[in-house]
Amino acid sequence: MKLYGLKNCDTCRKAAKALPGAELVDLRQEPLPEPLLDKALASFGEALVNRRSTTWRGLDEAERARPPKDLLRDHASLMKRPLISDGEDLYLGWTADVQKALGL
Repeated sequence: MKLYGLKNCDTCRKAAKALPGAELVDLRQEPLPEPLLDKALASFGEALVNRRSTTWRGLDEAERARPPKDLLRDHASLMKRPLISDGEDLYLGWTADVQKALGL
C-alpha cells in the first residue's frame, strides 16, 4: 500500500500512522506516476484538485482554468491528500468512509 501526499501534511501523517505497513510517497520529491494520475483522474475527476488549498487561492483565473492533469503536474500540493493506492483500489482523502473501507 502506498500513500501519495506530502510528508509535512498532518492528514497524510495521520493516515501513515494508522496504516503502519504503508509507504508515504512525498509528491514534491517524487511526482505521481503518469498511469496512476490518469487512473486517479478517471476515478475522482475534479475532486482530485483541492480547491480549498492555499496553493489554489494563490493561482490566478487563467491558471485555475487549466486542465486538472496539468495543474497537478505543476503544483503537487494542489492534490487532495492522501491518495491511497492499495493494489488496484484507490482511495482519496482520510475520511471516515475511507478508513472504514480500509478496515480501520
